[in-house]
Amino acid sequence: MKTGLFLLLVSSLLTFALQVSGSSTPSDTTYIFLKDYGLNKTRKKNAIKHFYKALDDLKTDQPKVLVFSTGTYHFYPDGCKTKVYYEANTANENPKTCAFHFENIKNLVIDGRGSHLIFHQEMQPFTFDNCQNITLKNVTIDWEQPFIAQAEVLRVTDHYMDIGLDPKETPYRLIEGKIFFDVGNSQSNEWTKTLEFDRKGRYIVTQTGDSPCLGENWNAYHGEPTMPGIVRLHFSFKRKPQIGNYLVMQHAEPTHAGVFILESENVTVQNTRLFHAAGSGILAQYSKDLTFDRYQAIPNRAKNRYFGGGNDGLQIVNCQGNILVNNSTFHGLVNEPVNVHGISIQVKEVISDNQLECSFLNNTSKVQNWGHPGDQLSFINGEQDSPNEQNTIKTVTPAGEEHFILLFEKSVSNAISVGDVIENLSWTPNLTVKNSHFKSSRASGLLIATSGKVVIENNTFESSGSGILITGNTDNLYKSGAATDVIITENIFTSKCITSSYQYNEAIISIFPVIRAITEDMPAYHRNIRIEQNQFYPFDYPLVYALSVDGLSFNDNTVTRSYDFTPLHDRLYTFSFEYCKRLNIMNNNISEDVLGKNIYLKKTTNDQLKTDMESIFTIEKF
Repeated sequence: MKTGLFLLLVSSLLTFALQVSGSSTPSDTTYIFLKDYGLNKTRKKNAIKHFYKALDDLKTDQPKVLVFSTGTYHFYPDGCKTKVYYEANTANENPKTCAFHFENIKNLVIDGRGSHLIFHQEMQPFTFDNCQNITLKNVTIDWEQPFIAQAEVLRVTDHYMDIGLDPKETPYRLIEGKIFFDVGNSQSNEWTKTLEFDRKGRYIVTQTGDSPCLGENWNAYHGEPTMPGIVRLHFSFKRKPQIGNYLVMQHAEPTHAGVFILESENVTVQNTRLFHAAGSGILAQYSKDLTFDRYQAIPNRAKNRYFGGGNDGLQIVNCQGNILVNNSTFHGLVNEPVNVHGISIQVKEVISDNQLECSFLNNTSKVQNWGHPGDQLSFINGEQDSPNEQNTIKTVTPAGEEHFILLFEKSVSNAISVGDVIENLSWTPNLTVKNSHFKSSRASGLLIATSGKVVIENNTFESSGSGILITGNTDNLYKSGAATDVIITENIFTSKCITSSYQYNEAIISIFPVIRAITEDMPAYHRNIRIEQNQFYPFDYPLVYALSVDGLSFNDNTVTRSYDFTPLHDRLYTFSFEYCKRLNIMNNNISEDVLGKNIYLKKTTNDQLKTDMESIFTIEKF
């Protein structure tokens, strides 16, 4: 009897296992092993040709898995696909050099099985162009010679500083006393920007973000070699870094993404480490339903690097559907770890009552295929940044490299004029960010400009700027997307937040749309933002800053003063609200020694604030 029960149990478990296996890997799945195409023990030789041998076998709709044999493989520009791509916040140097280039591919899993993919010179490791149902997993992406350098601070005096560089990883030379880094093809870039990282804590040292890390006019230094790998910088630096810390030295413009996703649907990046990229770590444009699970844009600790993968760790531009970031880690980035926004365009000429000529603001805002027939648009007055009307695209016709003509389904009103801004409402995704760690990086941890539903839950924020920046910009950056439904809950904001000053980063949570001409009677730019059940550890005054919000709550949070750093901000208010309506601050546990204990109201009447803290907080109205 017992034997029969045991066999029945085993049979049931096997049946369940087969069902699970069948649901995750269809029975008709084809496995394509790259070793069968020659990818095996290639050492430092260019391995890209083996992928292109296999590419034809991927062009079926049948489910398939492309499998690497676990190993380390090197890839060079020779033999790669080249194609013109316009990528947001990226220098438009075209064509792009694309290593693993997937176009019109469906139902594919790329399983690196823990392989390390090492790239050389400027190139784009993975490109997914018009693809569907794609998973990239179990790979590590890195560069033999990255496009960011670092130097150990060896000695500091009033008249010079000695720094130690790695000439093997980042070859350099001195030209007329300035440090230039070799980037391949007989080209070199001059050192232009600097961040200082604490040696032990591996965080950006306070006030070394966008403030000149080495003080004003630091680049007037004159360098001379004192021995291999050591350069003496002659100059009376107005700010002196700490001996033993590391300077992260930027010298290259972003030219390629690490992973570029364009006009694709249902793409997942899973269990993938990105130690470096020649631009954004992952950049997605005009794509739908994207998942990033256990994605790490972090420094390569094995090489003692302090800089992480890419400029932005993850940039989502004019996408739609649901974007999920889960169990991910970001560290040491020179731009925002996660940046979700749209791109607006500007009216250049009113051709007729239903035709407008439009253009991008600048080269870095230029993207592929900004609009599509059927897309719904919103017009924003160029003077007041307030929506005027909506319309639908009928056709899009290129008119040169940076201009295009939009034909609309119905006439536009006479109120539309040259200089007005147009947002694409059809490409604004929902965003969920949870269970992730935003370690110290430059600027804000999470930048949001989308009108979709946003959930930020159970994360830890330690970025040197605002933990979260909710923006929206129709002025100079053209990052579109007014918030309509945001919940920020059960997160931890450590004392490392806002340890440096950055534009628009006014507090640990900063809600800062860029509005050219704001008035009290204008509709609020953002609405319905809830900050609930979080833990804050501020060392300084600014906790929350909000501009032009209708419906903001800060409830059931715990705020505990930290003494890790010396206060440094000019904003001496715990809460700052400007041009806001329907504010609610209730049921918070705030330690007695929190700085400020005050609420700043500008063009915000007292009747718009509901709070139970009148007895312990002062309210200052301007």
